[in-house]
Amino acid sequence: MKQFHSITYFLLLQCKTFLSTISNRSRHRLSSFISSLLYNHLKIRKELAKNNLKKAFPDWSDKKLKSILKKNYLFFAQNFIDFICIPKSWERIKIDVIGEEILTSSLSKGNGVIMLSGHFGCWDVLGKWLSENSPLFTGVAQRQKNKGADQFAKEQREIPGTKHIFRKEPIKKMYDVLSKNGILGLISDQDARSKGVFVKFFNTFASTPKGAAIFHIKTLAPMILGVCIKKSFQHYEIKFFPINTSKKDITFITQQYTDLLEKNIRKYPEQYFWFHRRWKTQPS
Repeated sequence: MKQFHSITYFLLLQCKTFLSTISNRSRHRLSSFISSLLYNHLKIRKELAKNNLKKAFPDWSDKKLKSILKKNYLFFAQNFIDFICIPKSWERIKIDVIGEEILTSSLSKGNGVIMLSGHFGCWDVLGKWLSENSPLFTGVAQRQKNKGADQFAKEQREIPGTKHIFRKEPIKKMYDVLSKNGILGLISDQDARSKGVFVKFFNTFASTPKGAAIFHIKTLAPMILGVCIKKSFQHYEIKFFPINTSKKDITFITQQYTDLLEKNIRKYPEQYFWFHRRWKTQPS
């Protein structure tokens, strides 16, 4: 590991130690300060996020766009700080689960479950619940360039028992999870460039990963969308939705789960990560 990466890892551990000594309310006050600082003084991808919101919600006034964007900064500042001090940040939280019977019924079929989600809501709380309430939950993740940050993130997500498979590892590992009747977690809402399939996302074509649909077609493992919404301070709501796979077609299936994700984002737009270049690749 490069020296800078090692320093990053050390600093993150120190931040975790410090943040774990203060109360949840103090951490959230700190989040408010950081989000205000970032919103007002750091322009990195700010205009991109605003333009993405405008594309998704063309009828919104500029005042409303700015209001949601400010809430968006606050939400992800809180998410990031809570992530750093896992498991302390999970103490005394309340999680309501809606649709658990959908997951239970899908697992009873014995083919495993393909769990779809997006960069929406508190996906680490969703991962915690899945790890603690299923025999095997494995998330497919992208390694970070900074190996220190990557190591820290991996260790944090494995605290509740989550397993990891990293992109570019043998795809057989992913099929093995399903063959063991495990839950394979996929975040499938980033621009997939020329390798993706084009489906509508907020009425605009977006290149979307097609791996989830391919896994289903080859294994017949049920597909579920899982989201975790922050309802209020220390109160979360996890929801599971069955994905329509009646037509064994990659584009059809990908559109189905993209529509479900969009429906949830429309209800809580401040909890979606608008900083991605989601519509970067367009059909030729």
